[in-house]
Amino acid sequence: MPGGAARETARTPIRGAVFDVDGTLVLSNRSLSGYEVLPGAIEVLTTLKARQVPFALLTNGSAYPPAEQAAKLREVGLPVDDDRMITPSSIAADHMLRRGIRRTLVLGSIGVGQALRDAGIETVHTGEAGATEVGSVFVGWHPECGMKDIETACQAIWGGAELCVASDVPFFATKQGRTIGYSFAITAAIRRLTRAPMTLTGKPSLLALRFVARRLGVPVRALAVVGDDPIVEILMARRGGATALAVTTGTTRRGEWARQARLHRPHGILGELREVLGWVAGAEETAGAEARLRSMRAGVKAARSRTAVQSRPAAQRGVGRRSS
Repeated sequence: MPGGAARETARTPIRGAVFDVDGTLVLSNRSLSGYEVLPGAIEVLTTLKARQVPFALLTNGSAYPPAEQAAKLREVGLPVDDDRMITPSSIAADHMLRRGIRRTLVLGSIGVGQALRDAGIETVHTGEAGATEVGSVFVGWHPECGMKDIETACQAIWGGAELCVASDVPFFATKQGRTIGYSFAITAAIRRLTRAPMTLTGKPSLLALRFVARRLGVPVRALAVVGDDPIVEILMARRGGATALAVTTGTTRRGEWARQARLHRPHGILGELREVLGWVAGAEETAGAEARLRSMRAGVKAARSRTAVQSRPAAQRGVGRRSS
């Protein structure tokens, strides 16, 4: 069985895949200015495309707009379409529109708010007129964040704005090792001052997982989530009922995966990324697998029904009765 882990026989057949980016498909440098493609990444995505298996890349990185991020990955050989590159900003835009929010304060670089603007949401930054008169505050990639930004965000939240956060992950994998997540640190300061709840639009939120499922047209339970972090991708998959597959090229090594608590433990550990192809079926294979699963479940139901009848007293089953 792939990754040495037993497949759960009654699990829904996998019809689509969601890939983490940093530590799973590529490693970037600390400034996000260059990518090293990890072994098997190009082959896996190319094969899934050929099999017509829907897939998306879901990153907690918010520095670049989705289309720009997709273009950068295509430059190094990853075959990802613009609409299959999903960032926390994509999900934030969808969430804000559903909530009726039309104006937001962005704590982040110019690219953080592009998906919001593309969706018709007005964005403002610290120092601009009316920066605290907004429906939400969105915290993303912001290496230059200062105290004035924190103060402006707090004023907006005290005025009733919703706090939305791209990532609440303290670290992510780069070529130089673990790097701190800026939005995690910024959000910690804001919440320490305001005590405000937050809406997480990146991983491991179910908001993110359900957004991807809608984008792919695949039920959450029929998705495989592939990633390198037990408290990010694996936790998200477990919470949502998806299949969690772990790689060892990012923040977590094989021995560490084996020690994880249940909600952080993957259904399978991939020795190499190519093994994901053994978990994800093509369109024809999926149809056959779903038919077999329906047949299996029908058989189990029928067997339970027969057992229930046989376990009833003979009088209730009509045994020994004479017809009049």
